[in-house]
Amino acid sequence: MSKSKPMIIFLLLLLPGMVWGQTKFTYTVSGTIKDKATGETLPAASVTFLELPGKGATTNSYGFYSITIPAGSYTMITSYTGYATDTLKVVMSKNIVVNSNLKSGYGQLQEVKIKSSNGRSNNILTTPAGVQRLNIKDLNNVPVLLGEKDVLKTIQLLPGIVSAGDGRSGFFVRGGGSDQNLILLDEATVYNPSHVLGFFSVFNSDAIKDISIYKGGMPANYGGRLSSVEDIQMNDGNNQKFGASGGLGLIASRLTLEGPLFDHKGSFIISARRSYADLFTRFASDTTTKHSKIYFYDVNLKANYQLDSNNRIFLSGYFGKDVMSFRNSYGLDYGNSTGTLRWNHIFSSKLFSNTSLIYSNYTYDVDFDSDLNNIKVSSAITDYHFKQDFNYYLNATNKLSFGLEYTFHVTKPGTAIATAPSSYNDVFLEKKYALESAVYLSDEWNATDNLKITYGIRLSDLMVLGPGNFYTYDKAGNKTDSTYYKSGQIVKSYIIPEPRFAASYQLNKNSSLKLSYDRNAQNIHLLNNSSYLSVTNVYLPSSNNIKPEISDQVAMGFYHTFHDNGFEFSTEIYYKKLQNQIDYVNGADLVANPDIEADLLYGSGRSYGWETYIKKKSGRFTGWLSYTFSKTELKIPGINNGQYYPATQDQTNHVSLVGMYQASKKWTFSADFVYNTGDAVTWPAGKFSVDGAPVYTYGARNSNRLPAYNRLDIGATLLAKKTAKYESSWNFSIYNVYGESNPYDIVFQTDPKNANKTQVLQTTLFKMIPSVTYNFKF
Repeated sequence: MSKSKPMIIFLLLLLPGMVWGQTKFTYTVSGTIKDKATGETLPAASVTFLELPGKGATTNSYGFYSITIPAGSYTMITSYTGYATDTLKVVMSKNIVVNSNLKSGYGQLQEVKIKSSNGRSNNILTTPAGVQRLNIKDLNNVPVLLGEKDVLKTIQLLPGIVSAGDGRSGFFVRGGGSDQNLILLDEATVYNPSHVLGFFSVFNSDAIKDISIYKGGMPANYGGRLSSVEDIQMNDGNNQKFGASGGLGLIASRLTLEGPLFDHKGSFIISARRSYADLFTRFASDTTTKHSKIYFYDVNLKANYQLDSNNRIFLSGYFGKDVMSFRNSYGLDYGNSTGTLRWNHIFSSKLFSNTSLIYSNYTYDVDFDSDLNNIKVSSAITDYHFKQDFNYYLNATNKLSFGLEYTFHVTKPGTAIATAPSSYNDVFLEKKYALESAVYLSDEWNATDNLKITYGIRLSDLMVLGPGNFYTYDKAGNKTDSTYYKSGQIVKSYIIPEPRFAASYQLNKNSSLKLSYDRNAQNIHLLNNSSYLSVTNVYLPSSNNIKPEISDQVAMGFYHTFHDNGFEFSTEIYYKKLQNQIDYVNGADLVANPDIEADLLYGSGRSYGWETYIKKKSGRFTGWLSYTFSKTELKIPGINNGQYYPATQDQTNHVSLVGMYQASKKWTFSADFVYNTGDAVTWPAGKFSVDGAPVYTYGARNSNRLPAYNRLDIGATLLAKKTAKYESSWNFSIYNVYGESNPYDIVFQTDPKNANKTQVLQTTLFKMIPSVTYNFKF
């Protein structure tokens, strides 16, 4: 079959959905939905019509909607979670533009109208299986470490998403590795999403508007990772008035400024944070502490300008850095920087376009200083990305999404530079270059009032490029061939079709069944022989030896709401088949290793699980309970005799319980409890002595477990003052209330009192940690 035939077949499959539901006399209503007080556009807001049950639209990422309906007079209702609904009469005798400005707060009368118009919750039919949206307002009350509101820490309380543990960066989604999550900030990839080795995430919640989490059923416009997508959008800034907000905490403080530009045609936002533990260490009596530094800072910036009713431009960026040093013997600094330039253009009431130029960079430097050796190790990855997306609202039942993108990856695997008097030789690994491109097409088809189907395909291509020397290795890791390629020469190309399908069927006004299938390919690989993101990651693109990782996932779920949509329940099962998975030979050296690909092993894997979730959304007491059962196993020749074994991130059971209680107008109390099975690890099975030095022997790969992790946090928020112009509050929280000694690391060493015995030493980072933060807004 030629390469063009699968695309032709797919286009033919689209025709039934495109033709379905054509009406002779129909007109289109389109527009933008915004926050009335700030001018912020509202993504995923709903548009319904009282006289047309089952017909409606949802705004895209920029607050734009479009829907085609029969001619006539209708009651149009726009709504968004946490906002009063807006109701108005529209006469459809021609194409019209209707913009809506919603007011923050609940309007009970309008809410009754919504229930009478369709009687169902938005997640029952419109949201695909495996997809969740996080309400940023929930972050205000969830207790977190040291009082810092944290987007990524909060999503780890949702089903199917598990933390890597205290002091560890990253998280696992449905059994995938921490590098298999695509984390986007205004479309730019963030490679390391953590500050201070995982204590905080890099996302300042004051600057965040919306987050969508895809664990399955990924739309065709996303690609490049196997497990999940976390699509995070920054606030645009208040285009109505100038304002400031922030917080003063024990460890870190933050400040956000926003306001209008160019006579309210645009707006800006600047949000910054800095920790300041280093300001106190200089007063310590201990010499080591006095000359140590541990701090981070980050800055979010964004500006936008409305050129006219059909054109709007955005410019946003993020800059963050971590600095750690210990008495001039060890130093580490690492950070991310991103930049995004976007242009929104409305061609017509049915065609919306977004064009993006995106920059992303992650880099780290490590210094090792001693009397004899002074070595600096560094690594980096940089992306230059172009993306063009279109939304075409074809008719009353079909919305087409299509586009293309190109990403030029430049990876710097590592350098190690030694200075006098070190005896080590400098190491300079060649940079790696790759061009990743993709085209996609999908159709959201409202087949009936009760059945919604989204289907599409993404065709991705990675070209490995010169210049550089490229080697071929046999199964034993021996170099068998070497070829030099000039700049721009294609070394290898991988073209992979990635079909996507999702369906939601409404059983009744409160229940639905959902099914999804998606294939994802990953061409950027994290080389790290532990389960969690390390600061000293080594990123490599696919090569002549490393093939793209591929995942095929099927998921099915049941969704239900009850008590007038006050409660939300869901349960899902999933299965993933994994290809071209990567593991390492025993004793692999991943830092500044010129033959790092010789230490890699390749094979297959599988992941499957069950997730259940119940959430109370209204009333004084709100919160949720989630449980996840999952298994992730790898099968790689050369490990465990070719038999399946647990992946390092395999955690069988995970439970999260979150509760928030509005005791009065001033006081809100909250708590969360977390439990999960410990990571799979490989521990020594025995030891022997060689010249008086202990040598450990190991059993099967990942045949042991770290102790289970569990923790209870509590918090309280006091609204100190609230007027039309000023608001202030105090947040009090205790992390790990009962002081559980959760393992960060376990080390085996010879007992200094008896060489024939072995000691097991466990390191615990956090016991009970109280915190206080003062928040303000004016």
